Amino acid sequence: MKTLNPAYVQAVRETVSGSPFFRHLSMTIREMGIGCAIVDLDVDTEHLQAFGYVHGGVYASAIDTAAFWSAFCELEEGTGITTVDLKVNYLAPVQAGKLTAEGKRIKMGKTLGLAEATVKDAQGRVVAHGTSTLIVLPGFGLAGGPALPPKFI
Repeated sequence: MKTLNPAYVQAVRETVSGSPFFRHLSMTIREMGIGCAIVDLDVDTEHLQAFGYVHGGVYASAIDTAAFWSAFCELEEGTGITTVDLKVNYLAPVQAGKLTAEGKRIKMGKTLGLAEATVKDAQGRVVAHGTSTLIVLPGFGLAGGPALPPKFI
């Protein structure tokens, strides 16, 4: 098994966490590795729907992101993935605090993969869960970011 380059992981975390969508959602990738990822999100007023609770799209974005990055790290360099299906179960409402999405790759094949993520609130309560089907895209890389170090060492 190849060893993931920590410098690559750090560069990707910084590039992705600094992207406009991530900044808009106050979302950052705390950890990512082969088969796992942790994404943090600080709930603020822009995340709330009209009844004062976190909008379902915020949970879905956190699940999609954590599942995606849990599967990404084992792909060959120069290969990407994208979500083709996302299933989300909303389990409890949240009004404030921090959300943490923990992603886990279930299986990556040559063409399709399956990953899941669980979202917990600041008290550790599971508030959402989802699964993501991912398609492998050779030659699909990060757009507009800096040159990255080698993915594997």
